[in-house]
Amino acid sequence: MKRLPAVLLLAGTVAAPATAQEAEDIVVRGRGLAPRPGDKAASVVTIDARRIADNASNRLESVLADVAGLQQFRRADSRSANPTSQGISLRGIGGNASSRALLILDGVPQADPFGGWVPFPAYATDRIGQIRVTRGGGSGYFGPGALAGTVEIESAGPRDQPAFAADLAYGSRNSVDASASALLDRAAGFATLSAAYARGDGFTPTIAGQRGPADRPAPYEQFSAAARTVVTLAPATELQASVSGFTDTRERGTAFTRNRSEGADASLRVVGRGALGWSALAYLQTRAFASQFASVDAARRTATQTLDQYNTPATGIGGRIELAPRLGSGSDLRLGADVRRVDGRTQEAYTYVAGLPTRRRVAGGAALTYGVFGDASLTHGPLTFTLGGRVDRWELNDGRLRESTLTTGAALTSSDFADRRGTEWTGRAGAAWTIAAPLTLRASGYRGWRLPTLNELYRPFRVGADAVAANAALAPERLTGIDGGVTLVPGGGVTLTGTVFWNRLDGAIANVTAGRGPGTFPGVGFVAAGGTYRVRQNLDAIRSTGLELDARWDHGPWFAQASWSHVDPRVRASAAAAALDDLRPAQTPRDLVSTALGWRSGAAALSATLRHGAAQFEDDQNTRRLAPATTLDGYAALPLTPRIAIEARAENVFDARVEAGISGANIVERATPRTLWLGLRLRS
Repeated sequence: MKRLPAVLLLAGTVAAPATAQEAEDIVVRGRGLAPRPGDKAASVVTIDARRIADNASNRLESVLADVAGLQQFRRADSRSANPTSQGISLRGIGGNASSRALLILDGVPQADPFGGWVPFPAYATDRIGQIRVTRGGGSGYFGPGALAGTVEIESAGPRDQPAFAADLAYGSRNSVDASASALLDRAAGFATLSAAYARGDGFTPTIAGQRGPADRPAPYEQFSAAARTVVTLAPATELQASVSGFTDTRERGTAFTRNRSEGADASLRVVGRGALGWSALAYLQTRAFASQFASVDAARRTATQTLDQYNTPATGIGGRIELAPRLGSGSDLRLGADVRRVDGRTQEAYTYVAGLPTRRRVAGGAALTYGVFGDASLTHGPLTFTLGGRVDRWELNDGRLRESTLTTGAALTSSDFADRRGTEWTGRAGAAWTIAAPLTLRASGYRGWRLPTLNELYRPFRVGADAVAANAALAPERLTGIDGGVTLVPGGGVTLTGTVFWNRLDGAIANVTAGRGPGTFPGVGFVAAGGTYRVRQNLDAIRSTGLELDARWDHGPWFAQASWSHVDPRVRASAAAAALDDLRPAQTPRDLVSTALGWRSGAAALSATLRHGAAQFEDDQNTRRLAPATTLDGYAALPLTPRIAIEARAENVFDARVEAGISGANIVERATPRTLWLGLRLRS
């Protein structure tokens, strides 16, 4: 198994990540300002609309897995995972529920305002036109929080979608996957309308050998819709308006584990592409989340409710303005400012006695960040230089924790946390040198930061018998890194890229083990036998060094791609967390590999995607090992008429066991088993 990543990479170089591409010169309606020329000095991977569409699971998180090293906190996808575990990260700097990579949609940050996780069911793949992944943090061009990198999603427009599209598929375990979209394209602009629905009876997450009467399948039901219009206001100015919403209901495989997420977003952006390029953006996000938690006895016969997080409302509001003055050939300058305010609170019933809650908890607060940024690049012959930076002011306000008895309302805890504020800076400098047409060398250095989420600061939580206490004194995370790489385009449709990097994440926020049940612990109360008590803390640092290799080959209707990320992450810890020193961060594999081989001709398509994830640890103490996993996915489209095609999709063809988690009682949870789909696709 140690040689498997290399074998898969070699197979994918005949066969090969999504393409590393340079900025396009043409203007695409509905997009923001043109990409920055200085991106040539960074490791940038682009996933186009066709690759997004030809995906076995038809889910965004699976599409993003084309870029090795980009991962969620856990291996399960958005049909069976708890939504709060869906933070994304890059480059092996470790993860938790909150994202350490910045995800934006049409310029709007997408992380949940309260918890920082990503609502993946909100993004139907047929409404995405392009995804750009920039590995490495620091520029701050899109805002703070891009510690490990940036994922830019651009909505589909006239060049990415037909006038009308509809898909309907039926799959394993009584699953349904349906979507439809419509496009109205006129000279003065265009409008799109789309909706998507998915449901399934689900699989049983607990592996077969450990199940008991309490275990059952985990059903899901999800819906999203979006409307977008782009109107030309003047020859070089356009207005872009979007509204969207989603609902997401899942169960986690036992009684009392149902969760529900919902949200609605609206944004307005005006883009000017004249002599003075400029962009102005305003947005509003609303979110609500509810989740139940249960404890299962040792024989797995009975599930008992332990917590009801019955409401977690959150709001994000923000804006951004950017100027791009024309400075002449070879020069690019971006200046701007942005602001984002988030607030939210969790409302929970807990400490169940005889099946009824006896206590209530309310915890939350607000956070504000505002900053100014600049980004410049200069191209002179074969050389490109880039320098960017920003300064942010941050504030944490109204932090509070209230706990009381339900019968009398008597206060058990009444904590108002001190308001805090500070200033952080972000920077990135890089250079690229095209030695000859096929060969480019690049290098960059960067610094980024991330403010703790309201969830990390104020909300204690439980997963099964395990409990984690919040920490209102958490400091921001700060990352410093360098990378260097080479891009080779030898011809024949082949592109090869390689990058080496070093990152140090100071003050990394982690759930640090501080005790084991049975017992009563600060901030969480009683932890049962077999449960673990953890506290959110800032570690000294996480250091990660690694290698990223990407390759692509296009030859007529054939394509192949491969991506390999190899990292060596280590925790640096002292004092109360000294036991973690030199261990690996939880849920961080050394190797992630993705390869694909496919054929496309008009509406017909065939592709196979092979992915491998090395072993990783479930916990901070590296005692619960999740086994390595290799999966094969397949996709096929066969036209019946010029407008209608049959689609067949297969996820995890060989039904590999993909371990997603191990509880304190050593109960193993798996991710998606083999799932087969058959459906119809309409394009007109």
